[in-house]
Amino acid sequence: MREKQRIFISSVQKEFAAERRALRDYIHGDPLLGRFFEVFLFEDIPASGRRADKVYLDEVDRASVYIGLFGNDYGFEDKAGVSPTEREFDRASIKHKERLIFIKGTKDNSRHPKMQKLIKKAGSQLIRRRFGTMPELTASIYASLAEHMERQGFLRTLPLDASACPRTGIKDLSKEKLSDFLSLAQRSRGYALPAGTPLRKALVHLNLLDHGKPNHAAVLLFAKTPQRFMVSSEVKCMHFHGAEIQKPIPSYQIYKGTAFELVDQAVDFVLSKIDRAVGTRASSSQAPVEYEIPREAVSEAIVNAVVHRDYTSNASVQVMLFSDRLEIWNPGSLPPGLTMESLRLPHASIPRNPLIAEPLFLARYIEKAGTGTLDMISLCKKAGLSTPKFRQDGGQFVQTLHRPPTQSPTQSPTQSSDPVEKLLLVLKNGELSPIELRKALKLKHRPTFRENYLNPALKADLIECTIPDKPNSRLQKYRLTRKGLKRFREKR
Repeated sequence: MREKQRIFISSVQKEFAAERRALRDYIHGDPLLGRFFEVFLFEDIPASGRRADKVYLDEVDRASVYIGLFGNDYGFEDKAGVSPTEREFDRASIKHKERLIFIKGTKDNSRHPKMQKLIKKAGSQLIRRRFGTMPELTASIYASLAEHMERQGFLRTLPLDASACPRTGIKDLSKEKLSDFLSLAQRSRGYALPAGTPLRKALVHLNLLDHGKPNHAAVLLFAKTPQRFMVSSEVKCMHFHGAEIQKPIPSYQIYKGTAFELVDQAVDFVLSKIDRAVGTRASSSQAPVEYEIPREAVSEAIVNAVVHRDYTSNASVQVMLFSDRLEIWNPGSLPPGLTMESLRLPHASIPRNPLIAEPLFLARYIEKAGTGTLDMISLCKKAGLSTPKFRQDGGQFVQTLHRPPTQSPTQSPTQSSDPVEKLLLVLKNGELSPIELRKALKLKHRPTFRENYLNPALKADLIECTIPDKPNSRLQKYRLTRKGLKRFREKR
């Protein structure tokens, strides 16, 4: 077996103490990187009589890869006025080590003057990458180390998410989808690149190119038609009236689109089938809505399946809603180091597809790396539901979220699993625009809203436009018809 290469992560700086430990745990825990690399951290060395500067420079000499984390602080200066961070970088340069430099933040005017000079020095010799969050940093390091392994001959091909997708080019990606993502990422996480950033520049920043061609992650995230190149990336959603799989399936949908669209459509499918309770407007102008399974738990489970699935498999993600539970199946298994038991405890984030996970984090489809299963457990517990279960079933990882016990015949009339009934409930207090309706229904996917909610209600003459002669007007709103109002009153 090939001896592992040592990685030296720039030491001493207190500014990056947490990031260094997180990177060490991430690299050691990743099923690919952990096979080829071991990480040196200065703080892991036991006490000895050796001089600190001698130790870290010797470790730079022993390492194959030097990772420099540059922030605002320059750090302790020796008699010559040079910090350990700069000494390490210079030593790695002299010894011709693989140097990977990552700079935190986009504004340099708040940095120590000597750190500004060090960043310029590094920039004159190699390509630097900037990061704002830990998922951005881990995704960039993952891509850089994978490329290093390919150049060194460790790998014949890159990991799937980082490798070029055959038969694709930049023309197959959607500028509009990428621009919408950048706008959302900037609002949600303060991402550095604004909407309208040139396509190639944004793809480089997100590590979505392999030798100038879109990699599989780029296709899954921003392709015009992702399933044209990755057929099994679709999501299959099924609804059964009982607790077992039975044919014919009452409701069966196959969703296609980008990773973002797949999540939105699958979440909307589940929410349109489960009960919800509409509260009062006592505390705000928007009536609160509570689903029988917390919306955030449903979303987290589906995001987990899309992000962590094995995309080399010909199987698809399956979302199955039964009378007593929701099951989400995805091809793949837990990475080494994680067990079913550890999913119930705080654990490191080890995504199977980091280049797919990072953009979903930036767009807040993932709230905090490594907390997904814990959040699901907490949300379900708070809602009075049984604890979610996780299991491996052959080549499939299965997440199970339990539904509450069957409601009695006297359940609240404000609860409904019919999309049209939900729309009528929202419109009971007056006129609303399409955007206001989708917000009230918590629906992100416009086609789902129109196909399952709006169009059926219009066709049944239960609602009507406020500007019927201009159906596409930006001022258009919808209200209940007499028939719709009568139906709503009858349901009460």
